[in-house]
Amino acid sequence: MLVSAIVFAVVAATFYAGHQVADHVFGQSDKQAAHKAAPGWDGWRHLLGHVVAYHLVVMVMLAVAIAALDLPVTTAGLAAGLGFSAISHAFLDRRWPVRWLLIHTGSADFADRQAPICGMYLADQSLHAACLWVSALLVACL
Repeated sequence: MLVSAIVFAVVAATFYAGHQVADHVFGQSDKQAAHKAAPGWDGWRHLLGHVVAYHLVVMVMLAVAIAALDLPVTTAGLAAGLGFSAISHAFLDRRWPVRWLLIHTGSADFADRQAPICGMYLADQSLHAACLWVSALLVACL
């Protein structure tokens, strides 16, 4: 049980750090960010490019952490965690699910807020963090 908790802690921290680097530095171009929620093939093409680049960054960081710390992870756990991360990331990055959730939980004004913070961006990042938590649990428990 303690080993799973340690794996979870390391993987969760790595997923979160990887998310920050991949979403804001190496895993998304300005063009992808601007067009990933667009309708049709154009939006999906930009979204797919972002999700692939994002997860390459995350996988490199996970590989380094796993090797450096000799973490006992399974192929099934890694596949489930990375798969959930990719699917949930793509779903949230279409933007409408985040807006829908905010509207239906009584936060429509927050969804439209741009200053002093962008409500949609903050909600998006919070939901990504929650999904990464689930991804880390999958890696640690499977």
